Amino acid sequence: MRALFPLLFLGAGVFALAAADVAGPLRLKVAAISLEPVKLDVAGNATQLEHAFRAAAAGGAMLAVAPEGVLEGYIVNDVLAGIIPVERMRDVALPLDHPMIGRFRALARELDLCLVFGFAESVGADVFNTAIFIDQTGAIRGRYHKMQFAEGYHPDWWWNRLGETSRAFDTPFGRCGILICNDRWNPALARIPALDGAQFLVIPAYGSTASSQDREVRARGRETGLPVVQANVGLSLVVNGGEISAVRREKEAVTFGEIEIPPPRAADPAARDREEKGFLAWREREMRRRFEAKRHAGPAGARPGD
Repeated sequence: MRALFPLLFLGAGVFALAAADVAGPLRLKVAAISLEPVKLDVAGNATQLEHAFRAAAAGGAMLAVAPEGVLEGYIVNDVLAGIIPVERMRDVALPLDHPMIGRFRALARELDLCLVFGFAESVGADVFNTAIFIDQTGAIRGRYHKMQFAEGYHPDWWWNRLGETSRAFDTPFGRCGILICNDRWNPALARIPALDGAQFLVIPAYGSTASSQDREVRARGRETGLPVVQANVGLSLVVNGGEISAVRREKEAVTFGEIEIPPPRAADPAARDREEKGFLAWREREMRRRFEAKRHAGPAGARPGD
């Protein structure tokens, strides 16, 4: 692994051992990527994404975060609007062992760079809005399924399933928690991984670029005491020490920043589980309310009896 200011580590194992002995925060250069993917063009979007990750590595980043649904172009809203047939989700959703995911695992090894990005994941007969963390050895350290939808939810949505749990996971830089896009508006979805010992948060997104979402991302950092790296289409944002330390509103950009990852913190599984249970109870009511309020145009969004 490349140099990590202020210390130099020669490999992932050496890093993990040394990081545990660091009394203060670990300073880490990160990159938040903004690019606008083309709907349904997995191959073309993957090429764009590879170029962006290469630029992040060339700029000295150790961790690069890319948007939600960046491989398939995040087509959920187009399905709901009746613009894209729901069956097309089968064409673009990828299992975790797909060669396209393997391509980015190999790229992480080549670039000595940790990667985070979103894609439509095929899991059996279902599709999830997923983000994964790939470390510099090409290992998948974490995977997260989006847990809150702006569009609401219906149990028949095999093509857009809700995630059921959020857990922090180990990375070369400490424990990480993931949120995806609309998750960022809910403090509970940042608290859950924080209570699971997360030391930093990453947010792949493809949504609002208004200043209100800047405030919300900063609030999640302040509430949890954790740095946050968000990569949104048209907005790159880094929160460190409870303040926005880097922000850029461009559709095609690689934005660099620095975060200070705090020392390891003990997880509180009982508090984590209480928080998650409360969130899931609220979500059951809220997703139904949002679904009924939206009246989506596409057949995949029609309410029973419509």
